[in-house]
Amino acid sequence: MTDAPRLTPERLFASPSLAGSAPRAVKFSPDGRRVTFLKPRAEESARYDLWQFDVASGAQSMLVDSTAVDPAEAELSEEEKALRERKRIAGVRGIADYAWGTADTIIVPAGGDIHLVTLKNDGPETRRLTRTDGFEYDAKVSPRGNHVSFIRDGALYSIDLASGTETRISPEAQPDKAIGYGVAEFVAQEEMNRYTGYWWSADERYIAFTEVDESGVDIIPRFDIAAEEVTVINQRYPRAGRPNAKVGLWVADLKEDTTRKISSVGPDTYLARVNWAHGSLWFQTVNRAQTEIRFNRTDGLPWRIWSPFTEEQARWVNLTNDFLALPDGGILVTHELDGYRHIYWRNASNGEMRQVTFGNWVVNDISGFDPETQTIYFTGFRDTPLERHLYAVPLGWSDREVAARGAARVPDTACIDTAPGSARMMQECPEVRRITPEGGSWSIAMGAGAKSYVGTFSSPTQPPQTALYKADGTRVAWINENALNASHPYAPFLSSHTVPEFGTLKAEDGQTLYYSIQKPPGFDPAKKYPVIVEVYGGPHVQRVSNDWRPLGDQFYTHAGYIVFRLDNRGSWNRGKRFEDVIHLLTGGPEVRDQLAGVAWLKEQPFVDAGRIAIQGWSYGGYMTLMTAAQAPEGTFAAAIAGASVTDWSLYDTFYTERYMSTPQLNPDGYHASSVFAHLDGLTGPLLLIHGMADDNVTFDNTTRLMAELQARSQPFELMTYPGQRHGIQGEALQVHLMRTRLDFLERHLKIPAE
Repeated sequence: MTDAPRLTPERLFASPSLAGSAPRAVKFSPDGRRVTFLKPRAEESARYDLWQFDVASGAQSMLVDSTAVDPAEAELSEEEKALRERKRIAGVRGIADYAWGTADTIIVPAGGDIHLVTLKNDGPETRRLTRTDGFEYDAKVSPRGNHVSFIRDGALYSIDLASGTETRISPEAQPDKAIGYGVAEFVAQEEMNRYTGYWWSADERYIAFTEVDESGVDIIPRFDIAAEEVTVINQRYPRAGRPNAKVGLWVADLKEDTTRKISSVGPDTYLARVNWAHGSLWFQTVNRAQTEIRFNRTDGLPWRIWSPFTEEQARWVNLTNDFLALPDGGILVTHELDGYRHIYWRNASNGEMRQVTFGNWVVNDISGFDPETQTIYFTGFRDTPLERHLYAVPLGWSDREVAARGAARVPDTACIDTAPGSARMMQECPEVRRITPEGGSWSIAMGAGAKSYVGTFSSPTQPPQTALYKADGTRVAWINENALNASHPYAPFLSSHTVPEFGTLKAEDGQTLYYSIQKPPGFDPAKKYPVIVEVYGGPHVQRVSNDWRPLGDQFYTHAGYIVFRLDNRGSWNRGKRFEDVIHLLTGGPEVRDQLAGVAWLKEQPFVDAGRIAIQGWSYGGYMTLMTAAQAPEGTFAAAIAGASVTDWSLYDTFYTERYMSTPQLNPDGYHASSVFAHLDGLTGPLLLIHGMADDNVTFDNTTRLMAELQARSQPFELMTYPGQRHGIQGEALQVHLMRTRLDFLERHLKIPAE
């Protein structure tokens, strides 16, 4: 070991953050003159204030002090608690979110009320718009800046900023009938990443909004067990195979002062996305089997609806937010029609398409479009699955231009993409240029017109740093350099910092599996080390990547452990074939891939094969249980499963049925994919952890497992957290959770004293 101080759980979660003061919710102002972001306080890293970066001068300043708009830290409503849990920001204090309106107005929800920030020459002016007993949330400024809209008590409201008049836009909510308006139902928030239920048209004449009828959704009594009281919450939770909410789509015409219901979906169809484009209202629906996304369009009274195009998949479709209206009247979207997510130009009237990107790699998302140069900017994994980068590709000719020039269309598949590993086709594809430098991963926020972007870069040796860039990748100015110098919070631990090594293995079907292995400081290849296999393994998640790694890994390596991760088949950013292996049967191919990783570990001379542990949370908890239960006896010296799904019939419709169909149509698959089918193999040391108020993976997933293990006289250990939901929040509890894990690992892996 080096002489550097050892990282402790207390320092791991204390302020200031060891990763530095990384901004979040970075956004351009509509005119591109400012970049705004939420910045954590050095003395309280969970509290965020709203800051601005002036593009012209490079100056930074605080726009809104969170203690000024919410001095008493108001108790959140149940709806707001649930929404923050779905957005994975439940631990954020102060300002959790904000929204730009016009170039000089910003909306900040705080303390249960709505605050309007107006940017003036002499500084920002903050005006409190609401003062009610109700809790207002999901606030937006209308596109032209004349109104502020929000949700209160399950209904949609708007305030005219000139007069201050408040108007209810939707019908009143009917809580006794479980009907609300302008809101997103549970599965929309948790599984579709749709957190809103209303959308303004660009001219401010119309607002489209939802009607959510949950009267047919099962009530699952959830015991919100806190330290000193127990509250029974009757949660509308649609479990696999059970009824969904019925969702209607309404349009309010503010000019005519009318509202009209234009469409109803559900319980066997989902409303997934809503967009206004070229004056038309578009909404995407997904069938219950999740094999089709239908792109629906309506152009105004009488709101006739038709579907210019669809995307279909044999197993399941994946949703995205890629829907960009172009000046030529076309639409840019992404599809997985050839097995990899790529960009397509679509005719908005008849759905005719032209593929823009090609190859055996995936587009992550469409970042922006420059109408002057006809250039599309997107993020993706073209060079390596381990790094996300910003790329540029020319749009090429639209069908309108092709017809005007009298040119023949080139077949959509007739090209070569020269990315590593891409399949050879007949002629060269449009040139794809990587904008961001390699060596790490990037997240991108593109400005209007795609002339500049805010990029956040990180690597295993550099915590996230954020800067303003020109579209060609030239850095204009740092917003947060976050340099690892002597003044950085992480400086005392730099000399013992460890970085992962990356490698590949082959799955049983020949597909490539990426892994990372992170060794302790002062690693001695002649010694044998205990190993922690950190697993998630579920869909839509990637854990092996070339970016700043979780600081918990540093803690474990400082404690003398090797940390190993492997992205098994079924996980994200590798294409449909890689994902689809789990169709109708989870906990099979993923487990075999993880065990292949363990077999490789045991072959390494520096690994103590008798001291390998596995741990994970959520789907990772499920994978921990399934892998430990199906592994040969003695494979794992310990297993820690947190917030685990144990039976897919207990989880929600949209997520579960996408991969597993319904329990009625796939009973054998549900049985084989359940932890309870494999309990005979779950014989090693086991620690179960769960938040007792979890509204996502409900606590009964763990209590049922506890009861069955007890009935079998199979020993296990248990740690529950009163009042905590799917994530364990707060510095003290996070320290306790880490110490609980470490104590269990050290008791069962028995690390020799140095």
